[in-house]
Amino acid sequence: MRNATIAGLISLLLMVALPARAAVILQYHHVSTETPASTSTTPERFAMHLDYLAEAGFSVVPLQELADSLANGKTLPDKTAAISFDDGYISIYETAWPLLKEKGWPFTVFINSEPHDQRKPLFMSWAQLRELHQSGATIANHTVSHPYLLQRRDGHDDEQWKAWVRNEITAVQLRIETEIGEAPMLFAYPFGEFNNAILDVVGALGYTGFGQQSGPLSPFDDLRVLPRFPFGGPYGDAQDFATKVNSLPMPFAAGNSPVRWEAENGDRLHDLVMDGPSVRPVLLMRLEEGFDASRLNCFASGQGRVPVTVGKPWVRVQAEKPFTAGRSRYNCTASSGQRGRFFWFSQLWIVR
Repeated sequence: MRNATIAGLISLLLMVALPARAAVILQYHHVSTETPASTSTTPERFAMHLDYLAEAGFSVVPLQELADSLANGKTLPDKTAAISFDDGYISIYETAWPLLKEKGWPFTVFINSEPHDQRKPLFMSWAQLRELHQSGATIANHTVSHPYLLQRRDGHDDEQWKAWVRNEITAVQLRIETEIGEAPMLFAYPFGEFNNAILDVVGALGYTGFGQQSGPLSPFDDLRVLPRFPFGGPYGDAQDFATKVNSLPMPFAAGNSPVRWEAENGDRLHDLVMDGPSVRPVLLMRLEEGFDASRLNCFASGQGRVPVTVGKPWVRVQAEKPFTAGRSRYNCTASSGQRGRFFWFSQLWIVR
């Protein structure tokens, strides 16, 4: 028992004493004061974000570089960020790009081809997208029409629905290749929504996928749905931004499946999409030996702080009230022992 206690103390001391490492992906939509507030970041706030990254010594790298590092099992460089935009809005070209160009930083724009083909005024033209690409930006896949992929069209059986999902992805890939000249195997989920079947389609097609669940990158991440920190609306003031970009991956225990899910009745859940109307899913996490799980603070969407039950080997998190229909999250953080840096993990749930 004494040896086990000493080993746990050594593990904890090493965790605090050694510099933890993390990389983050930032996600934006509009950079404007004239677009929907919930998906918009003001130009002043976006400039502040970039200035903070520069002054804090962050390296801003292409998104593909981070994806390749994870795929090849490489250690992620600390204080590294990749910048991404969803939907290809004109404000990216008019406002965000000039600010990024001043810094000489790369970025990725995930586009759905339909509004660009239809020349909708809120979206960049293909000529503008080509201009971004020629300056070093990456243009990547966000489906043809930005649909709710989970919502089946009338009469679709499983195979027809999967074929429709595949076509939404492969058709825009061909458009990007035609218009831009190349298309990386990077894919962002519309609305950040997916289930196991969609993950399987994305993986089988060979894409690295990106969601909208928050958190830094981690060796435990599923390459089919890597986390990004979304900014827009109330998110992204100076303190919020600094906390998120300096976050560290939750110290999960080595081995298989450090995270699992259960229903209220204790049955194992195998998919994050659940049928309503009343669900309170359980998140179970297996953390590093020596990590003091009592330091965890977990929050549920619309409910604030929720109970955390520390057990061996699983830490249990469950909302006190049922989730409403749509997307919800458990966000869990804990002090890392480094000033201003917190361990972070976010679990997405979707209630039909």
